[in-house]
Amino acid sequence: MEKNQQGLIDALALKSREHIAIVGGGGKTTLMTVLAEEFKSLGRRVLVSTTTKIRHEEALRFPVVMRSETGPGRQSHLATVLAAEGWAFVGEKRGPFGKIIGISPSAADRLFNDASPDCLVVEADGAAGRPVKVPADHEPVIPESATLVVAMMGLEALERHFDRDTVFRGDEFAALTGLQPGERLTPRVLVSVFQESGGLFKGAPGSARRAIFLNKLDLLKDPSLAMTLVELLTKPAAGGVARVVAGSLRNGTYPLVSAASGPGSAGLIDRESS
Repeated sequence: MEKNQQGLIDALALKSREHIAIVGGGGKTTLMTVLAEEFKSLGRRVLVSTTTKIRHEEALRFPVVMRSETGPGRQSHLATVLAAEGWAFVGEKRGPFGKIIGISPSAADRLFNDASPDCLVVEADGAAGRPVKVPADHEPVIPESATLVVAMMGLEALERHFDRDTVFRGDEFAALTGLQPGERLTPRVLVSVFQESGGLFKGAPGSARRAIFLNKLDLLKDPSLAMTLVELLTKPAAGGVARVVAGSLRNGTYPLVSAASGPGSAGLIDRESS
């Protein structure tokens, strides 16, 4: 399937103005970047940020505006950058170890409401590069004005064994799922990371829509495993999830989309054959 410029916007059923908070593992920064690129290609003004930390080189994909360095004129400076470039990364300050410290949730709310971007995309937790993540007590850090919370997972974790290379926050994962280290990460186990109250949607605003993005479909030798997970995630017990997408950010393909078609129901759309 050829890359569709608006493929991700369509797959996630995004609206013309969104505040998107991304949580979980499996490629949050890449998802943030791809979303920003697609919105910018449509002529929309895009801000990206994090409520945690991000590597400096990742922020430099965009014009960077530091709140602590712009002083009283930071709002006009940001408006100037947006008008000239169409997008910008907003951080609080430069931190140690090559990281940029992100903004607070309330600062993200002000950005969305006062700077009036068409889209604000915020990375709302960290996963240390693992495909699976369960939040700690202080996570995730989701702004109240978020219109959509996207929970992520890397599909390469399917049928692997539960270990520190695959799961971030292993103690929390074990408590949530009941799985012990060394046991297999089956679709039925992984679905609980999204559905349990202490899972990835913990702290999501009641007004925000919920979506799931399952990345790295291209790494699966058996794509039927992804289909099984998608079907489990779209059963009536899925906890208000409006959209489940399985695809590959690297390839720009999003062939499996399950969209809610009514209260407690969902329909699977195979985008490869549609």
